[in-house]
Amino acid sequence: MTKAEIVEDIAAKTGLTKKEIAEAVDQFLKTVSDALAEGKHLEIRGFGTFKVKQRKARIARNPRTGEPAPVPERRVPVFKVSKELKDLVAAQKQPTSTPQ
Repeated sequence: MTKAEIVEDIAAKTGLTKKEIAEAVDQFLKTVSDALAEGKHLEIRGFGTFKVKQRKARIARNPRTGEPAPVPERRVPVFKVSKELKDLVAAQKQPTSTPQ
């Protein structure tokens, strides 16, 4: 699902204009991005948690040459799904594939 599809779905369900919804979605994503860039922890109950983790420096291997390559320490954004969302997804019926 794309951002445009999300905007369209919310607009259809709320009666607000697509432009208003697009601005709200853009602002939400910017707020989440800015908070993560500052190293803040965001929790949306019933949905999940966004946080930033520190990855240690390590020595990796170049798969083409096999030579060691240093990977510097860095911060990465992570998302942990809430139990409620996990349960909701697990409860959904799986689509059956038909042989072609």
